[in-house]
Amino acid sequence: MFHIVKSPNLYLMQGQNIFITRVALIVALGGFLMGFDASVISGVVGFIKIQFDLSNIELGWAVSSLTLTSTLAMMLSGPVSDKIGRRQVLRYAAILYAISALASAFAPNFVWLVIARMIGGLGVGASLIIAPMYIAEISPAAIRGRMVSFNQLNIVLGISVAFFSNYLILQWGNSQSALAQTLMLGEFNWRWMLGIEAIPAIIYFFGLFFVPRSPRWLMIKDSVEEAKIVMEKAVGEEEAQKALSEVQKSIQSDSNRKKADIKELFKPSLRLVLTIGVVIGILQQITGINAVFFYAPMIFEQSGIGTDAAFSQAIWVGVINLVFTILAIMYIDKIGRKPLLTIGVSGMAISLFLLALGFGQATYQINEAKLNDLTEDVDRNALLSLEDITFNSDLAFKNALMTALGEEAAKKHESTLIAASISINPIMILAGILGFVASFAISLGPVMWVLFSELFPNYIRGIAISFAGLINSGVSFLVQLIFPWELAALGNASTFLIYGIFAAVGLLFIVWKVPETKGKSLEELEANLVH
Repeated sequence: MFHIVKSPNLYLMQGQNIFITRVALIVALGGFLMGFDASVISGVVGFIKIQFDLSNIELGWAVSSLTLTSTLAMMLSGPVSDKIGRRQVLRYAAILYAISALASAFAPNFVWLVIARMIGGLGVGASLIIAPMYIAEISPAAIRGRMVSFNQLNIVLGISVAFFSNYLILQWGNSQSALAQTLMLGEFNWRWMLGIEAIPAIIYFFGLFFVPRSPRWLMIKDSVEEAKIVMEKAVGEEEAQKALSEVQKSIQSDSNRKKADIKELFKPSLRLVLTIGVVIGILQQITGINAVFFYAPMIFEQSGIGTDAAFSQAIWVGVINLVFTILAIMYIDKIGRKPLLTIGVSGMAISLFLLALGFGQATYQINEAKLNDLTEDVDRNALLSLEDITFNSDLAFKNALMTALGEEAAKKHESTLIAASISINPIMILAGILGFVASFAISLGPVMWVLFSELFPNYIRGIAISFAGLINSGVSFLVQLIFPWELAALGNASTFLIYGIFAAVGLLFIVWKVPETKGKSLEELEANLVH
């Protein structure tokens, strides 16, 4: 019998990896909270629209306000973390998440709900920037990519869990269980959906007490001994000395270097890479991905499947997003950036055109049998004027409902009445939405940030990524803001057709202008792209 004896160095390496993994997983919980906070609103929109009697633009504002303040936090969190430390900023982010969750749950009106959401946006922006930065600063080069990817995976996982928790709360609220009735899950379902986030936020806050301060930040602040202790836990004594020496040289080099100015972004030599970065940043959002993530149950309700089924199908959006994000991380260095973008954006365009076709073919008709199946709180007599009339678009049908029932009643019973009257292929709608999410998750979702880190030359990279990221966030805000208005003013089919056209135009740009960056050094890319 043979015994494999592990060397002390191997045990040491395993111990270091366990330490790094534990720290990275705790810090990456910020990504989970970000994903949860961003998408939990998807289950809430239908309830708050009725509760606070919101217009379509007000509903869009309730959703998009988070993105507005997260953009501000993204710009400020980097400089703030340089002053007070990465870990401290993440602790503040955890507090903001908890305050936002509880304030949203107890919001007495629309204005307070928006304020609570904006507070959460500050946490989202801070964790989006600082969590991966901290992980990169403490991880050894050999496993840095894997450790940083924990944050992206946790964002996607947070989105999935939010869809699932919304569904569970809805189901428990509709049940007759004593606990559900005691907690008033049925009466206050949307408040519980928002408030439940306080639990992981509190766990995150206390978990950060088991995380050391960033060794690179400690070096900047001349806390050399503490930085050495942390770095030795991460990479071992010998490697720690080398790493800290390199950090010291980098700090000295940065202090002697003239800071890049935003004006330099617009030099003729950077025109190509800036154009690619801005177009990809716009394309990622203008094709409507956050309309799907933030309004998934509402979209599924438009296909007539009803509220419960809409929430359950929204779970599949999260699962598909998670699976295909993992596939993208696995294959981005094997297949390449441009092939993933080409395949993914093609799939997005096809899926969006499929959604436009599916909704465009839908018809709506109320007959006597369907009227008799409606619940007692729907005014059936008012709907008699619509009996046996076939409507060929959702806009015509919704306008007829408002005329017959009045705006408030039509808004309250819209999902029920669509389910009772629609003739549509729900499988086509489900395939379109899931195909769109899968195509996005394997392409524009993760590949955009990789491209940003590779396209821009070293001296301008920070400013360039911030600039492109700001435009990306701005477009995301507008898409979330106007999506309810688009559905009401343009209809389901036209809304998704517009998104599909944007995707098709973006595909032509990718094929024509986007270079392949796989396997090329940053210096080689700079020589080829910056003239």
